[in-house]
Amino acid sequence: MSRARSVLPWLSGLALIGVLVAWFLLTHKRELQTIPLPARGEASYNPLYALKLSLHAQGQQVQSRQRLDLAKMHLGRHDTVLIYSDPRTLGDAELEALFAFVETGGHLILRLPAWQQGASHTTLAQWLPIEANLHKPACMALNVAGQTPHREFCNGAQFDLSKGAKTRAAWHTRQGQHVFARFGYGDGSVDVLSTLEMLNNDSLIEPPHSDFTRQLLAPNWDAGRMHLVYAADMPPLWRWLLIHAWKVLLPLLLALLAWLWLRAQRFGPWLPSPVQPRRALLEHVDASGEHLLRYGKLTLLHRALRETVLARLRRVDPLIAAQQGDTQARLLAQRLGLHPDTLRAVLDTRPPATPHEFRQRIARLIALRKRL
Repeated sequence: MSRARSVLPWLSGLALIGVLVAWFLLTHKRELQTIPLPARGEASYNPLYALKLSLHAQGQQVQSRQRLDLAKMHLGRHDTVLIYSDPRTLGDAELEALFAFVETGGHLILRLPAWQQGASHTTLAQWLPIEANLHKPACMALNVAGQTPHREFCNGAQFDLSKGAKTRAAWHTRQGQHVFARFGYGDGSVDVLSTLEMLNNDSLIEPPHSDFTRQLLAPNWDAGRMHLVYAADMPPLWRWLLIHAWKVLLPLLLALLAWLWLRAQRFGPWLPSPVQPRRALLEHVDASGEHLLRYGKLTLLHRALRETVLARLRRVDPLIAAQQGDTQARLLAQRLGLHPDTLRAVLDTRPPATPHEFRQRIARLIALRKRL
């Protein structure tokens, strides 16, 4: 009986665990989830990086450049040049060289400037039979068999062809406004599109976009090298700082304010600054003399000044200082040109009897010290 009681809690615990496991398996199922990571390396700044890898995989010769550099590109007669950036950034000399390359058999792909009210593309209108004015964007249907219908060119401006313009291929709305046109130019061809968004890294994964890209690059496929010219779209420095730099500047600003708060004086009543302690020796001497004079210590003050005068005399004339009494008074009188009786009264060791006598003798001692 006791053994059954000891086993019962274990059986109950195992049963509870089994119920929990069964509940978890019935209410949960395992699923695989793919989380796209942010682009790194060249893919983070080259919008045509996926196109470059796709063309490599299909055996095409590809070069990818951030800037158009005709001197280093060494264009061949049957090469293809795709310029992803705004054509208004191209100079007249660069456009002239590009169309000369097309005239010998090359294939050039350009896009229109981004749509904005009153936008135009006079740069391309000077070389191709298209009108300079642009029209509002309009979505175009792109249907591929077996794929979900797509709507393209929703963000790209539309353009008109000039009268009598001949195209090898075109894509236009019912109103006759175009989003794509291919013109023959000499032995080559020039493609103009409203936008090249279908060719960038995020869009090329869609099968309809990859099929359209293949048709776009068809004129010189397997005939020459593909030159992909992109422009790294870097925002202005002030905008980049506004978007990212606050993550560093805000903690630094808070730390600076905290440091200033610690270093600043606290608010309180307006009180004058406390008087700093002074070490003025003459003030101490004056105060000590006034204290002795107030308490009648005339003899002490007279003796101190007399010793000071004699100390200076010993430095000036030790022989006279060594004498005493009348002899000292006579020799000092000869040196200073004074009467011996006057000097005898000045150097007298008797203490002054009255304050008046004290002041007279002190004044004479000071005058004697000055003459020594």
